[in-house]
Amino acid sequence: MLTGNKYIMDVGVLKTELFFETDTSMIFTVIEGGSLQKTGYKERVEILSVEIRPKVYMIAWKESSGATVTHVEDHENGIIFSNATLPDGNFYNMKGTISLL
Repeated sequence: MLTGNKYIMDVGVLKTELFFETDTSMIFTVIEGGSLQKTGYKERVEILSVEIRPKVYMIAWKESSGATVTHVEDHENGIIFSNATLPDGNFYNMKGTISLL
């Protein structure tokens, strides 16, 4: 269960804190935005969260900017796959780490 937990996601070009408020709501805070997002940016988003198997989740959301994001989060192995389409149409496929704060 992700609800109530905070995680650090690091995919190299982007580092964020993910706080799962509820089963349908998450707050992300950009720790290091690189060229993808302004450092310090924070937003609450409505999420779709599906447990694929124990400790592996698919999380998807749309940001106020129009960006869409889908994660596959493997909390057992600390691996995250993140796919994002930004408002300018650029698509980013990233892999990195995720860890509980």
